[in-house]
Order: sequence, then structure tokens, then C-alpha cells
Amino acid sequence: MVSRVVICTRALCLALLSAPLLSQSTTSAYVGQEARSVKALSSDEIDAYLAGKGMGLAKAAELNGYPGPAHVLELAEQLHLTAAQVTATQSVHARMLARAQSVGSDLVNAERNLDALFASKTINAERLRDSLERIGGLQAALREAHLAAHLEQFAILDETQKVLYFQLRGYAESASGSDHHSHEHH
Repeated sequence: MVSRVVICTRALCLALLSAPLLSQSTTSAYVGQEARSVKALSSDEIDAYLAGKGMGLAKAAELNGYPGPAHVLELAEQLHLTAAQVTATQSVHARMLARAQSVGSDLVNAERNLDALFASKTINAERLRDSLERIGGLQAALREAHLAAHLEQFAILDETQKVLYFQLRGYAESASGSDHHSHEHH
């Protein structure tokens, strides 16, 4: 009788200990995404790539005191831009936007091609490597388009405008200290 109690107690303990594991959902966080036209990209991401949006690609510049042309144009009046600065900024923005839209379109197509290789079950190690190298190169080119625009914009503004931009964008409050160029931003 004692051995039955011990066995039952062990069985009950095992059942109680494993119950949380059994009750945990095995449903993927990706449910619903299998219907996407490009599995790796949401429709919002596709739209943003095709529109040439920044999507945070230039944070290294923006958060270290290199203004972005789109935001400079939004703040043109507060920054007291000259007519020449407005024209130069519009030019930088137009070049950046054209480049970002072109590369963004290529990137969406490269992701679509990778998706098609998996969907058709024709993917292999060589095709995978080639696809990923293409996608990686396009991601770098897209980021470069945005970061290069910040570099160009930096040369257009004077020091007072750069500091004012940083303040108007709300970064001055988070940069505890004097010179915003010497702070890390997270």
C-alpha cells in the first residue's frame, strides 16, 4: 500500500509540475503573417521602403547632432534658414529621397525574390547566400543614402542653427550636460 501511495504521489507531482508546460501556447507569434505578400516585411515596411522614409536608419547621425534635411525643412522658419539654405536643403532632400526610393524598391524586390525561393522550395545554400548578400548590400545602401544626407545637411547649417535644431527636436532635454556632440544617446 505504501508503494502505491509513493507512486501515486510521484505521479501527481509530475502531473502538477508538467501542467504549466502543457498549458503554454505553442502558437507562433508569426500567425497571420503567412498571408503577407513578402513574408519578411509588413505592408507598412514595404510602404516605407517604397516611399524612401528614414525608418530610424539615420539615428547615428540625428542623435549625434547631424540634422536631417526633412526635419530641417519642417523647422525652416524656427531655424531662420536663408533662401540659399532652403534651396540647398531641398536639393539634399530630393537627392536622398530619390536614392532611398530606388534602393527601397530594389530591397523590397530582393526580399520578394528570397521569399519566392523559399515558397517554391528551390532555395539552396548558394542561392541563400547570394540573396542575403544582395539584401545586405541594399540595406547598407539605403542606410548610406539617409546618413549621407545628414552629412550634407550638417555642412549647410551654421553652428547656432545646429544647436537650435537639436533643441527644437527635443534632444536638449535628454542630453544632460553642455555639449550634445559629446553625449551618448540611447
